[in-house]
Amino acid sequence: MRVFGSLKDFFNDIRTQRLRTILTILGIAWGTVAVVVLLAFGVGMERQTRKRMHGLGEQIVILFGNRTTKSYAGFPEGRWIRLQEEDVGLLQQEVPDIVMISPEYSTQQVPVRRGRNSAFPNITGIYPVFGEMRNVIADWGGRFINQADIDERRRVAFLGDELRKLLFADEDPIGKTVFVGEVPFVVIGVLKEKQQNSSYNSRDRDRIFIPSSTHKAIFGQRYLANIIYRTRTPELTDAVEVRVNEVLGRKYRFDPTDEDAIWEWDTSEFEKILKVIFIGMNTFLGVVGAFTLTVGGIGVANIMYIVVKERTREIGVRRSIGARRRDIMVQFLGQTFIVVGSGGLLGFAISVALVKIGSLLPLQEYIGTPTLSPLVLTSTILLLSAVALLAGFFPARKAANLDPVECLRY
Repeated sequence: MRVFGSLKDFFNDIRTQRLRTILTILGIAWGTVAVVVLLAFGVGMERQTRKRMHGLGEQIVILFGNRTTKSYAGFPEGRWIRLQEEDVGLLQQEVPDIVMISPEYSTQQVPVRRGRNSAFPNITGIYPVFGEMRNVIADWGGRFINQADIDERRRVAFLGDELRKLLFADEDPIGKTVFVGEVPFVVIGVLKEKQQNSSYNSRDRDRIFIPSSTHKAIFGQRYLANIIYRTRTPELTDAVEVRVNEVLGRKYRFDPTDEDAIWEWDTSEFEKILKVIFIGMNTFLGVVGAFTLTVGGIGVANIMYIVVKERTREIGVRRSIGARRRDIMVQFLGQTFIVVGSGGLLGFAISVALVKIGSLLPLQEYIGTPTLSPLVLTSTILLLSAVALLAGFFPARKAANLDPVECLRY
């Protein structure tokens, strides 16, 4: 009965002070929108960035030969280290924590053509495991390079999706022939479209992949463009990099502590940095939204102080007929939660609409799709609850501590 009485009093206040109540609710709604929408866009941008980053591959290390900066064992500094395919087998044998590894041959000096359409893409020679490491996935109806292609030096080609459009337009390329220079290759697959925000040499969508053995036989390249590998777990990457330098340093006679002799691109390290960056960004966005919501909470507190003052005599009457301090506190706290809850629900409704509109904008490739994740919703609800509690507690405590006699004289 007390709950219904408090609700009745609250709705009576709404009728007598419509504008005041509506403005207060709108202030909470605006604060809720600020929190939810900012965090939703932050989460969407983080997921999009991770998705595009994983277009390069997940938990991989890319090795490039570089120039030494230290003299070692009688050799001067400034020597170029040129990686070879035999280094792949050597690293696989000497470093057991490397679970996947592939060489990468590369050339862009030879045209790839079909009929009158031609281009100078990156012609890349690799092992089959390259596809799994680099998220190079075949679209429906095709396949990637396999071990038989390597063993038999087959003239088969896997096309990037953009290169496929250039050479074949809308025609199905599977089983068709393209010419790499003057050498015919059969197309066995096309890259399933993916997003990729970083690369080396060129984007996968613009490449043509062929077996490493075929690449070496046709172009006669002795040296690799790079080596790519994945460790058993990301935590082992640093230790594996040290071991890789020791193995290659022993072969090529350079100081294993020379960090410039072999340039190593650890993508998992970049992902750790990215995680910290987005934690900071989302925290900043949450704080900005929280300040906006706090301003609305201050408005609610001010309104509740006014309500306490306006109902001082009523509080005295209730206390004189047996109402306890706890009853008075619950009454005013309940009204505060109703105001904040109403503003929060309105804010959530507006936020859902704005997030939906944001997901329809042609900007997903850059900022991602704003997402109302469970973390966003939980954080907002907890923040609303804290604002309601703080905004209502002090006015309610003031009302509960009023002297009944003084109230009746008011």
